[in-house]
Amino acid sequence: MDYTIIIGLEVHVQLHTESKMFSSCGTEFGLPPNTQTDPVSLGLPGTLPVMNGKAFELALKTAVALNAEITPFTKWDRKNYYYPDLPKNYQISQYDLPFSQHGWLEIPVQKDGSGGGRCRLTRVHLEEDTGKLTHGNSGFSEVDLNRAGIPLMEIVTEPDLRNPQDAKALLEELRLTLRYLGVSDCEMQEGSLRCDANVNLHIDVDGKTVATPIVEIKNLNSFRSVERALAYEAERQFRQWKEDGLTIHDAHKETRGWSEPDGATKPQRRKESAADYRYFPEPDLVPVVVDEAWIARVRASIGELPARRRQRFETDFGLSAYDANVLVEQGEDVADYFDAVAKATDEYKLASNWIQQEVLRIIKEKKQTLAEFPVTPDVLADLINRVKRKELNTNQGREVLAALIETGDPVEKIIAAGGYGMVSDRDAIAAAVEAALQANPKAVEDLKGGKKKPEAVKGFLRGQVMKQTGGKADPALVGELLDIKLTELAGPG
Repeated sequence: MDYTIIIGLEVHVQLHTESKMFSSCGTEFGLPPNTQTDPVSLGLPGTLPVMNGKAFELALKTAVALNAEITPFTKWDRKNYYYPDLPKNYQISQYDLPFSQHGWLEIPVQKDGSGGGRCRLTRVHLEEDTGKLTHGNSGFSEVDLNRAGIPLMEIVTEPDLRNPQDAKALLEELRLTLRYLGVSDCEMQEGSLRCDANVNLHIDVDGKTVATPIVEIKNLNSFRSVERALAYEAERQFRQWKEDGLTIHDAHKETRGWSEPDGATKPQRRKESAADYRYFPEPDLVPVVVDEAWIARVRASIGELPARRRQRFETDFGLSAYDANVLVEQGEDVADYFDAVAKATDEYKLASNWIQQEVLRIIKEKKQTLAEFPVTPDVLADLINRVKRKELNTNQGREVLAALIETGDPVEKIIAAGGYGMVSDRDAIAAAVEAALQANPKAVEDLKGGKKKPEAVKGFLRGQVMKQTGGKADPALVGELLDIKLTELAGPG
């Protein structure tokens, strides 16, 4: 029997604001439990909510960027349920009139060529976050209300995903997009990006499609967890269906939690319906009216998003899909840095290589941000141009870059002080090649006797030539002259 996995995601994003959704209480992460609260987030009697304008603006920006339809009139609703992390016993959310609906996000193409296409969005809406419960081994649970009331944006997808790999890829693309928009840091380990996944199976039985009951998976704290949990749950549901034959019409939606140590989902509770939450309009908040001028201002504030930038790097600069993706995935600062280098040199592939292999390596080793990297794009472009013009070879360029970082001196001063410069004189390099052959007769004998492959002998001798020339020889010319001499020495065949 064949089956298809049907996946939809519910992504919760804590917005990057200095105060909570409906009060002036702070939002700093990592403070001691229950020290970042106020009468509103504690649900004390007599308190009234006031909407955070920046939070709404950030959520609106996200919805516009995700191609959603913006609702001109939106209201707030009370979602009632009783749980220790919700002091008011209701959450202010949006039910039947969210501020946006529909929209879509591209599913990234995987390395093996799979993926691609669009994942439709059901809605993007706003609500306030709840507190955090920690369940200990003692049988007691502890509640931390620092998070209660923080602006929370929920992005709900349609069930358009068909495998765990696409779900993971889409979630990674969404995080990257949100970071480019500047609406959230999206740190999963800090809880500012959280994901629940809804999954069931469509099983082909004698030409008819049978759907299994839907399961919502919670406690997905990493992209790897999302992928693993979905793969496990698909297999579990298939086994379960073969045992009991229950379909989506026979059982309620179930909530299961993902246990990373066990690599398994575990039952938690039957999923509530909208009626269980007893939604009704929030009486203490006025509706929000979004006009076309507001939407236009928000749209104008959105810069180039990851998908468009990847495409431009490929078409305008001739980068491979891999190189374009690496630069874009590193973040907007890295992509901007490449753009600036590319403006100052037409060696786009070299620029990409230097940024990936040198700049990113160095800032990682030094635990710096790119903003702290002392070599400006125009200086790096100048260095790349010198390598291309063969004023320096690649190794010398790396040494000059290291000196730039260490001293901050101008490139010309570093080159003069280090005696850098590439030897491109054919006769001089030919003499160095001949000297290397004379000094290493065993390498020549190994080549003639077939003990070592020509590539290995060439690599060894290239190193000897570079050593003789103090690392200044033109590597391409060294390789060309070695090929000629080794072909002569190897003889016919």
